Amino acid sequence: MSVTPDANIEITAFDWVPDFARGFVRDLRPRWACEEIGRDYCEKLISAVNRPADHYLDQPWGQVPVLRDGEVQLFESGAILFHLAEQDERLLPRDPQVRATVIAWLFAALNSVEPMLFELGNVDIFAKDEEWARLRRPGLIEHIRGRLSRLADALGDNPYLAGDFSVADIAMATVLREAVEAGLVGEQPRLAAYLERCLARPAFGRALAAQLASFADEPAAA
Repeated sequence: MSVTPDANIEITAFDWVPDFARGFVRDLRPRWACEEIGRDYCEKLISAVNRPADHYLDQPWGQVPVLRDGEVQLFESGAILFHLAEQDERLLPRDPQVRATVIAWLFAALNSVEPMLFELGNVDIFAKDEEWARLRRPGLIEHIRGRLSRLADALGDNPYLAGDFSVADIAMATVLREAVEAGLVGEQPRLAAYLERCLARPAFGRALAAQLASFADEPAAA
């Protein structure tokens, strides 16, 4: 595990979240990237219930992760993934076309696939008792199915999105995990195999274990 108190890279994460969110908070993405390239990092754990006022100076909406890499600081998991990937060609190859393909898929994961699954989470979890959510769900499910079918076609028989494993696969795999419980990934055998292949990587296992270990059993008192 690469969590080291005096590491140059610092990842801001929550110290507690509800059970349904454990293993899915987006600091998992930079943790995974660091594990893939052997970069040590330290954690800055903050409350998700009583978020520090100064955290909003680092992240306007109070979300995580925030990354500090020496003198560089940035937020948004996609931007953070790109920053880390630029430092190691194992995540972002130097070949111009392969690099472009990886970047395109990184953006596709976060802009063409994730928003629909974020909406599904809202429908199934946060607004599950609302009438509008019940009415919205069938159409949303069909729309997601269409997107995932196109994704499966684009993946084809390739092991990963751009040939070898890359930062794009970190983004896409963490997005697809959000569709597993609804059964939507299982409907696409190629995507199911792809996700299984990504999540079988030792770096993912270490990143997930580190995130889960950071959570307290109960939220800190106000």
